[in-house]
Amino acid sequence: MIDFARVLNREQCAAATAPDGPMLVLAAAGTGKTRTLVHRVAYLVEKGVPPERILLLTFTNRAAREMMERAERLVPGMAGVWSGTFHHVCARLLRQHGSCLGFKPGFVILDEDDQKKIMGECIKANVKQVKDFPKKEVVLKLVSDAANSERSIDAVVHSYQTKAAIEPEEVLKVCRAYAAKKLELGAMDFDDLLVNGLRLLRENERVRSFLQERFLHVLVDEYQDTNTLQAEFTDLLAARHRNIMVVGDDFQCIYTWRGAKFENIMNFPSRWEGCRIVKLERNYRSMAPILDVANCVMKDVPHQFEKTLRPFRTGDAPRPRLYHVFDGRAQAEVVLRLITALHDQRGIAYRDIAVLYRSHYSSIDIQLALTRAHVPFRITSGVGVFEQLHVKDVLAFVRLCVDPTSELSFMRLIMLLPGVGEGSARKYWKALGGAFDGSNAMDRMNLTSMMCAKGKPGWEKIAEAFSLAPGHLKAGEDRLIVDDFCRLFYAEHLHLSFDAEEADSRLDDIGEITAQIATLQGGVRQFLDEVALMTNLDAKAKSSLPADHATLTTVHQAKGMEWPVVILPWLSDTIFPSARAIEDGNLDEERRLFYVAVTRAKDCLYMCSPKSKKTSDGGLYPVDMSVFVREIPKELLEEQTLYSSDHGWGGDSGYGDDDDDAGWGGGSRGYRGGSRGGGWGGGSRGGYGGRPAKPKYKTSWRR
Repeated sequence: MIDFARVLNREQCAAATAPDGPMLVLAAAGTGKTRTLVHRVAYLVEKGVPPERILLLTFTNRAAREMMERAERLVPGMAGVWSGTFHHVCARLLRQHGSCLGFKPGFVILDEDDQKKIMGECIKANVKQVKDFPKKEVVLKLVSDAANSERSIDAVVHSYQTKAAIEPEEVLKVCRAYAAKKLELGAMDFDDLLVNGLRLLRENERVRSFLQERFLHVLVDEYQDTNTLQAEFTDLLAARHRNIMVVGDDFQCIYTWRGAKFENIMNFPSRWEGCRIVKLERNYRSMAPILDVANCVMKDVPHQFEKTLRPFRTGDAPRPRLYHVFDGRAQAEVVLRLITALHDQRGIAYRDIAVLYRSHYSSIDIQLALTRAHVPFRITSGVGVFEQLHVKDVLAFVRLCVDPTSELSFMRLIMLLPGVGEGSARKYWKALGGAFDGSNAMDRMNLTSMMCAKGKPGWEKIAEAFSLAPGHLKAGEDRLIVDDFCRLFYAEHLHLSFDAEEADSRLDDIGEITAQIATLQGGVRQFLDEVALMTNLDAKAKSSLPADHATLTTVHQAKGMEWPVVILPWLSDTIFPSARAIEDGNLDEERRLFYVAVTRAKDCLYMCSPKSKKTSDGGLYPVDMSVFVREIPKELLEEQTLYSSDHGWGGDSGYGDDDDDAGWGGGSRGYRGGSRGGGWGGGSRGGYGGRPAKPKYKTSWRR
């Protein structure tokens, strides 16, 4: 028999050994929620509950396997427990009872490639002008959004926001054809599993009654991430015995953009009369100074279950350090020197260091700095900046503007056009004599004359961008080459390929590339040389990436993970929190995201707040320090202001220990140490006051 009071802390034990009835376990960051869930399963089995009458729902199959393996080590004989993701469990139920809805037990589950193939066929069969129609991935996302939000496909399509002109009725026709094709094939996609699993409970009283009786206990992990369908699914299954235990943290609800409903966890006690609430607040991950900052971030926030993280770990620890820097390039240098000093002077392994950022595009300067310095790192939030497909597309156009003999660039660019495949592109290249000079009117005219009908409208827009490029190069306005390409062709191309938010995110990446070009004296030619160098260095690093490497990732991707050292760059308004959140007046989820970022750190937390950001024309505009940082009491932080006279890194500055934390000594040319908020004054808490200034330049193809 397990001595639960001995192996668990008081809060965990209260949750694991609670009597029957509904229970909400509020598991704050790093407080051992998985341990608590595992011991709850073990407790139920020890108490005599048959394993097959326990349902454990998770959000990843890995989490389900880990929990069951740990539970099996505690109490053998756990094989009968129903465990897995919502989709896995729904698939299993539909195999057994799907005939009630007209499905055969052997129905096919479509993977992502299957879905794309079927949707592509539906588009070809139902759309007259395929080249002007949204890509199959976009339409599939609309179908998925409708399924997971329980909105009609009509409502979702009519509310779809894009800069590209589309006809809603034509999109609806394709969506209906896709649904009909799935029925014809006797197939379901992943969203159908959840939708039909819920239909099974809603529409068939016999099946609902049978399953409600079968599952004596329902346990749900990461409840704050559930959507409307998942919450109703668990509510229905647990309705008879009322033994439902949900574990989650409202402070870590950061996925509403993909369907999670914050209200699910907040309203759980009111939906379940007599609900027991247990709070797990003892944190086993982070040192006290980090938790002080985390607690401050969420203190007195309305619409929350109040929790205060208490440290289990004891001992001296440095306060989180905040660096005030001039701009993104200076910030990248700070991050580089910090990582190398921690590794070389303090012996901290690269794998114990993570750089977490709000958006992928904001990591470009840091990626470049680390690559140049040969610091090993891995990006887990996507691919490297110059490996991204949309960046490669833009670079193909730019390279062709200055190198007419670049066959690879020509092939990539022309194959963006509808109706142009590899064979056609090679034929065009050969007909042009193995070179294409976009500044030459005759070359543009020749390619126009041989272009296929489907590709001609798009090509004419690209041709116009080519015609403008020589003037920009002559005037030293190289970055306008990218602006024209996006304004005339590529922005619309992205908006046909992705929804508005994703397209704008990719245009943000391109905007950062434009800003990089604008800062170089050698313009696009120097930039392309650096790209080639960086790409080669990156490829070599990846081919022999050592086991010891730093991690670069978004905060969303970092949830559930931890590192001894965490670095948070770009803690500036309009970046973290995002500009969209500020414009919408919706900072709640951004605040929760910052809380998640802070609580990934175990031993040391470093934060950077640039006071200016590059614009696409190479200029700078001021940005305020993040509102979340401004709210942190100054006594909880160590601060250093790192501005130099030339806004670069001082050549004589040295790295040293300062107040038991990493800091830079001030040489005569080095960055100087400073007090909180050194720079542009005005904030009531010592930050950069006032509203974010407008950028001096904004391209017409971005929101």
